Amino acid sequence: MDIFRCGMDQRLESSLWVGKKRYRAVLTGWYFNWTEVDKKNRDKITISVPVAELIGVEEDQVEIFPLKSVTDTDKDFTVFYVKRSSSGGSYGLLWSLGRIQFSCPSRDLRDQWTTQLRAALKTHSPLRPHRLLVFINPYGGKKRGRKIYHSVVAPLFELAGISCHVVVTERANHARDHLLKKDLTGFDGVVCVGGDGMFSEIVHGLIGRTQQEAGLSENDPTVTLQRCDLHIGIVPAGSTDCVCFATVGVNDPTTSALHIIIGDSQPLDVCSVHHPSALVRYSVSLLGYGFYGDVLAESERHRWMGPLRYDLSGLMVYLSNRTYAGIVHYIPADQPLTSPRDNTRCLSGCSVCSRSTEKLLTPSSDCGSLYSSHYSQVSNDTEAAGWVKVEGRFRCVALTCMSSSCPKSPLGLSPSAHLADGTADLILVHETHPLSFLTFLHRHTTAEDQFDLPFVEVHRVKAVRFSLPPGEDEDEDEEWAMGGGTGEQNLETMSSNGSQQHLAGGPAERGVGSDKKQQKNELLCGLCCSKSPSVSVWNCDGEVLPFTEISCRIHGQLLRLYARGIEDRAAIQIRNREGT
Repeated sequence: MDIFRCGMDQRLESSLWVGKKRYRAVLTGWYFNWTEVDKKNRDKITISVPVAELIGVEEDQVEIFPLKSVTDTDKDFTVFYVKRSSSGGSYGLLWSLGRIQFSCPSRDLRDQWTTQLRAALKTHSPLRPHRLLVFINPYGGKKRGRKIYHSVVAPLFELAGISCHVVVTERANHARDHLLKKDLTGFDGVVCVGGDGMFSEIVHGLIGRTQQEAGLSENDPTVTLQRCDLHIGIVPAGSTDCVCFATVGVNDPTTSALHIIIGDSQPLDVCSVHHPSALVRYSVSLLGYGFYGDVLAESERHRWMGPLRYDLSGLMVYLSNRTYAGIVHYIPADQPLTSPRDNTRCLSGCSVCSRSTEKLLTPSSDCGSLYSSHYSQVSNDTEAAGWVKVEGRFRCVALTCMSSSCPKSPLGLSPSAHLADGTADLILVHETHPLSFLTFLHRHTTAEDQFDLPFVEVHRVKAVRFSLPPGEDEDEDEEWAMGGGTGEQNLETMSSNGSQQHLAGGPAERGVGSDKKQQKNELLCGLCCSKSPSVSVWNCDGEVLPFTEISCRIHGQLLRLYARGIEDRAAIQIRNREGT
């Protein structure tokens, strides 16, 4: 056995046994390696694990799944670590819990190994969470939230020494309200076990709480929002888990739980949506008008079908062949490091997002005045304020801060969008033949460039404003979305509640009754309507917005996720070879 220390680096090396096989185990400051040695003392297979990817070290023989069991022994210890495997059709890598049980010649040697491994883990993983606030949505998706947490996530958190306070949500906006009102002292982060709806609640609660404590008004579209200190972890358990898929590359509870344990930090851009000077909602993935809004509104009529309702609604809306008149203003990104069509991917350790961090985190004295100028002039002389105008009839308008990839569209709406560069991609699909639009939709499921079509344009932007042409009336759409009330009346209610206006909730919470259902049927009867509606609705991360005319601004790296990002498989293989 050989032991020495050099600064923060440390080394422990000895022979260990796994069953009847002898291994040479080596711990350096950064890696833990074990190599099988044959009877002639020749090396065979080496496994190398970064210290930062060790999940736990336990004395004795320990099993975690399916149930925890411990067999007392004086000379054994068990190491748990991250293992990777291909995820089939998904772009990311699946993580699973690796386990290996070592036997030592003596108890003293075992104690040295467990002590040194734990010390190395503490040294090289200082940002791991120790206490988490966990929200479980028991109703989302296939109602598997509780089971996923207790059978998969909780045992992993316990192994990693993470304590949790668990809240099972009982109503819409339960998680948001908890984050806005309760004491969050002592928590390192917040975890949602649910779908995109639950994640959105947590986003609104955390951002709202942070702005309240900073004394900032979320209703002011020119304000620079304060970044949130608490990290967010996502465990997928909903009907749609697009945010998880776009940030990790797979929808797998074990993979997500291990990402949370490792404690890596993935910054995330957020889009604020205002009408006209009050916050309506935040968006992190898709803000879509036209086709995307119609599909969401139509799907609400078929919730009993589960996730299949999106396929049916998509077909019905496509066959209805609707287009909508609109005026889009946008501010192009300042000298973007990339473009929406450069075929780059935002992967773990993305250089584009890393280079953007310094620019986004550097205080700028004129940042507020810049946006104040933009927004104050938008209604009068938009071109003079740096805005670009596009007017016409659109099949759809989409704004996305990420690729918005999902299992059915592995590359997403905008494959080269970045998670944390302070920009979003604006996609404009102009009026075109139904078969041409079908080509556009089909390319989302393939590797073909969906932007390489004459009726499609895409821009990297930092702000967007959408309005109706003169003569088009938004009132009817607002009445439908708000259940018959006027947009102005509802806006006053939302503004007076400060941060609590977020996620206005379902029909019961907004006082929407049978009138809304009747209006929705009239708006979205699809194939049998003699007259198409003049306006669509906005789909904001799976929620219908109550207004058509909106202003949007991108807030760079406003949130941080417990995630490493989508890993580059080739880079992982090179790194592991370097660790041996």
